Parts: sequence; C-alpha cells; structure tokens
Amino acid sequence: MKLVSNRRETPTSRTIRISLGGRPFPYKAGQAALVGLSAGDELTPYSIASAPEETAREGWLQFLVKVDAARRFGAAVERIPRGADIHVHGPLGNFTFPDSPAQHEFLFVAGGTGIAPVRSMLIHALATVRAPVIRLLYSARRPDEFAYVRELRALEREGRISLELTLTGETGRWRHGRGRAGAAHLHRLGAGPHTMAFVYGPSAMVTDLTSALASLGVPSPNIHTEQR
Repeated sequence: MKLVSNRRETPTSRTIRISLGGRPFPYKAGQAALVGLSAGDELTPYSIASAPEETAREGWLQFLVKVDAARRFGAAVERIPRGADIHVHGPLGNFTFPDSPAQHEFLFVAGGTGIAPVRSMLIHALATVRAPVIRLLYSARRPDEFAYVRELRALEREGRISLELTLTGETGRWRHGRGRAGAAHLHRLGAGPHTMAFVYGPSAMVTDLTSALASLGVPSPNIHTEQR
C-alpha cells in the first residue's frame, strides 16, 4: 500500500491516507489496524479514522497518528513522504458501531486522539441511520489539539450534529467548556434512557463517564467503551 497524503492535523498529530491500490479492505466503523513501514517492522495499532463509506468511495484508509517518539510509527510519521510503502494489517477490535441499531440517538465522547474511531462511527452513522440524533463531547488539553475541529464545526453548522468542546488544560480566552468530560456535560447534551453512547479515551475518563452515563439513566447495554 502507498501513502497518498500526510498532513499536520494538530501540533501533536498528523492525518495520513493510505491507498488500498484497488484491493478490498472491509472493516466496521470504530475498528483499528496495525501500521508500519514494512511487514518486518514492529507494527503499531491505530484506530481507523475514515468511515467504511469513505474507504469504499475513495479507495484509501485514513488514520490520525500521534507524533510520539515512544511509538515506532509515530516517531517516524512526520518524515514519511508521499508514495512511501506502508504495511497495514487488520482490521482489529470490537469497539464498533452496530450494524442495525434500534436507537437513533447517539452520544459520542472522545478525548484527544481518541476522536479517530469516533469520527469513523459518526460519519458512518450519518450515512447509514435514518434521521439520527448525534451528539459529540470532545475534550483536549489545549485549544489547538482538537483534531478534525473544522469538519466537526461544519457538521454542527449544518445541523447534523450537536458539538460540545471542553478544555482540560489552562488557557486564556476560551469560549467553550472547561474541565474533564463529566456528568454535567453529558446532562447538557441530553444523555438518557434512549441514548446509545460510545466513549473512547484515557482509562480514567472512560471509567468516570461510564458511571456518569449510568447515573443519567443510560442502560448498560447501550454504553460502548474502549480505552487507549
């Protein structure tokens, strides 16, 4: 497979697209894949940020890669040129959007680069569910660390999603929410018994929000979580 684009998404992450070269790569929204510069490398797991519909239409997989010297692929991603050979193995994982959900109200919660699988599921839900009600709570440490924020704000302006951003770090001017994602944010977004929720992020956030969702009446089978 070939790298077809590699662009800066935030100061600490990059969005890459990898061409499938016409080969099929069936996956479910929310799944991940192992990525590396060659099959012999130690492959690194990343959630697939593209929706299956995008992949079928465009012929590529999209990933949000944290620039991270501690992870083999993340340490090199800034220097990988277009046209480079990329090895992808997968798909992997069970944190997925259901095939035929009975609900039409969906709440997605993401922290940092945890937005990647959430984006895949959100775009997939918009494409496949009739008249979905979609709410997204997204937290990051700094204002410039919200990946895909222009796309998400455009969807909000179009009335296709409700979006709440919350900042966990310190900054000066900030007109959105502050503090870790919690019960107050979920309450404002209307989480309740008819909500199907998907939470992806640091383990402490996932644990806290699972309890918060339960306290708001979201049934346990409707709460889907994954830690990173």
